[in-house]
Amino acid sequence: MVGYDPKPDGRNNTKLQVAVAGSVSGLVTRALISPFDVIKIRFQLQHERLSRRDPNAKYHGIFQASRQILQEEGLTAFWKGHIPAQILSIGYGAVQVYNTLRHAVGTMYRSEGPRVFYKGLAPTLIAIFPYAGLQFSCYSSLKHLYKWAMPAEGKKNENLQNLLCGSGAGVISKTLTYPLDLFKKRLQVGGFEHARAAFGQVRRYKGLMDCAKQVLQKEGALGFFKGLSPSLLKAALSTGFMFFWYEFFCNAFHCMNRTASQR
Repeated sequence: MVGYDPKPDGRNNTKLQVAVAGSVSGLVTRALISPFDVIKIRFQLQHERLSRRDPNAKYHGIFQASRQILQEEGLTAFWKGHIPAQILSIGYGAVQVYNTLRHAVGTMYRSEGPRVFYKGLAPTLIAIFPYAGLQFSCYSSLKHLYKWAMPAEGKKNENLQNLLCGSGAGVISKTLTYPLDLFKKRLQVGGFEHARAAFGQVRRYKGLMDCAKQVLQKEGALGFFKGLSPSLLKAALSTGFMFFWYEFFCNAFHCMNRTASQR
């Protein structure tokens, strides 16, 4: 994982083992948290309030949205967009996914040209550096806090420490950078308003600043944080699982290396 080095903890993992540990931990984590991502994006793209009091709101809560998606689209809907993200790890299914992606890419290119593939790039670039920095700095700080607060018996369970500290780091960093993620999603679906008509209101944005202005004017300050609750669940689980599995595989490789060196 970029920015995290297992060697200070006394492990002798090779660069290849670190890369494998990071890749596999990301693969497993993405599969586990995909449903939260689907719900979060549905919330982000809904212009109506996420409230039962709004009769035009399609979704108004995590459990209600989960039930409705399950009833209307089936269980596989919670993993929409997941397979293309994992396409390199797929065998036969990759052929079918490739055909679907090729059709989507061709349609997008013919409709709006090459610029369509970079919608939402500005908020993405603005958010990526503070998010990554906050994630790792918070993880390091929370690990120190955990060691200070926990009794000696609790310090022996490093997997629990990694899971809790990773989850906390994910929650903090995601909350602070969340509005940029919402702007990115709103800008990315520009040009596909007709496809979203069944979900409620549709709006057009001229760019990042116009998007931020319209959200503030028409949805209020809370509009910047639509979908935050499933996003925090996703961030906590994602970061926690990521560090948990990363540490797990790094430790496994370390044990293998130590065993091999003793032979």
